[in-house]
Amino acid sequence: MCMKLSGADVIIECLKEQGVDTVFGYPGGQAIIIYDALYRARNEIQHILTSHEQGASHAADGYARATGKVGVCIATSGPGATNLVTGIATAYMDSVPMVAITGQVPTSLLGKDSFQEVDITGITMPVTKHNFIVKDVTQLAPTIRKAFAIAKEGRPGPVLVDVCKDVTATQVEYTPQKPAKEDYQSIKLTDISTEDLDRAMQAINEAKRPFLLSGAGVGIAGAEREILELSETASIPVCTSLMGMGTFPGTHQLYTGMVGMHGTKASNYAVHNCDLLIVAGSRFSDRIVSNINTFAPEAKIMHIDIDPAEVSKNVRADYPLVGDIKKILKALLKGIVYKSDTDWTKRVLEWKEKYPLKYDKSDTAIKPQYLIERICELTKGDAIITTEVGQHQMWAAQYFKYNRFRQFISSGGLGTMGYGLGACIGAQLARPDKKVINIAGDGSFRMNCSELATAVEYKLPIIIALFNNKSLGMVRQWQELFFGGRFSQTSIDRGTDFAALAEAFGAKGINVNYPTQVDEAINTALAETCRPVLLNFEIDKDDKVFPIVPPGAGLNEVVDC
Repeated sequence: MCMKLSGADVIIECLKEQGVDTVFGYPGGQAIIIYDALYRARNEIQHILTSHEQGASHAADGYARATGKVGVCIATSGPGATNLVTGIATAYMDSVPMVAITGQVPTSLLGKDSFQEVDITGITMPVTKHNFIVKDVTQLAPTIRKAFAIAKEGRPGPVLVDVCKDVTATQVEYTPQKPAKEDYQSIKLTDISTEDLDRAMQAINEAKRPFLLSGAGVGIAGAEREILELSETASIPVCTSLMGMGTFPGTHQLYTGMVGMHGTKASNYAVHNCDLLIVAGSRFSDRIVSNINTFAPEAKIMHIDIDPAEVSKNVRADYPLVGDIKKILKALLKGIVYKSDTDWTKRVLEWKEKYPLKYDKSDTAIKPQYLIERICELTKGDAIITTEVGQHQMWAAQYFKYNRFRQFISSGGLGTMGYGLGACIGAQLARPDKKVINIAGDGSFRMNCSELATAVEYKLPIIIALFNNKSLGMVRQWQELFFGGRFSQTSIDRGTDFAALAEAFGAKGINVNYPTQVDEAINTALAETCRPVLLNFEIDKDDKVFPIVPPGAGLNEVVDC
């Protein structure tokens, strides 16, 4: 049925077409007509007013990661749009589907240095899958629809749509359209020959020391069951990347933990000693590979990924398999020979037992590793965990047992401090049935702590577990280990009372100074149902993240103290 609508109403109708029920944003002059349309649609689309546009982009990101749906954020032109850039780049690096809609000055004022004019499509070109500027209202609906398709298809990512103000005001004929029902993750295996699949099957069956690295792409493709079946059928131990947490059960016997700079000794030793490394849905980042010259020196590499640009980009693949990970694994499983526990499997599991994650449990101070263990235990491992970036992020990855994908939400590729609180808000709105906990450091938290006001406004029972060591902990750790203990600008002991700050925002704040107070504080926070709780855990600034692979070292040179 065709109808005449303003451009702004077309945007709203297109969002409804795509099944969008929640958007995050902040209004402004060039987006004001869009916001007027949102007001009329307030019973159909929930708008979450954040404290800052960056918070909106992180919340949309967290919403997307928690659900697999496309997250949506909206901002005005100029600084409103540029404030989204860090969040867009974060989503781009971690393959998160997002559509960012920005207002722009009228077409007649483009290129004239108009008030709050900025070339946001030019600025975001390197950190989006695609972006658009809409100057013709007849192109608005097709562009919005295309933006959602691009954000979802293949390797997901963010798309920006910049809409000139006069376009949002202009009337146009609009015809509703149902989105295509195709699975955007689905890519046919036409580019993978039978010979390539047969070679890959043979390599797995003949390998004496196979090892499997499961990345986020496995979860995005919904291939967790296939990875588990491959591991159990061929008796292959499994590690995950930071972003791949939960793609393989964290409590499974064959799971050896995270790999890379802060990975377990068992995972890193297994990579170093395997003869076949099967990597699914991971891009071989420097935090995994470390020294490229000594990475998996005895192994052939099998790389399974949906993005052809990633295959052989950082590490040459002997068995490149490009396409839908789930379909590729299903095809491979048809030819995999069953094996019981092998000598190699036993060797890897011996490393796992001999070199567990460890910390000083005799200390009378609160240990950060202990905090993560207690959070995991008291939530029965069922919470969604978001993080800021730093030491606390690594402890959260190491000591919480993730048994499902979309349970660990963190900025991996960009390493965005200030990410976690916005992402926590988005994840809680997406999954009101789950307890969502943001593991934060005091340095990261203070960057976007104003989003506490957002959580209070919308009565979100999120928990902020603040690991307060009064320093920029990860940088300080590097300064001590690798820069002669020269602590340059990493002390942030500014006397901030974070519990009082939370109370000032209308949240609940609790100071926790001793290990005996930990369980009671966490349980109090878990019992809250309609407001955020900040738990200020005082930890020692000299606590460090171990294991660690020193810069320039190989994975076999990992140290744990």
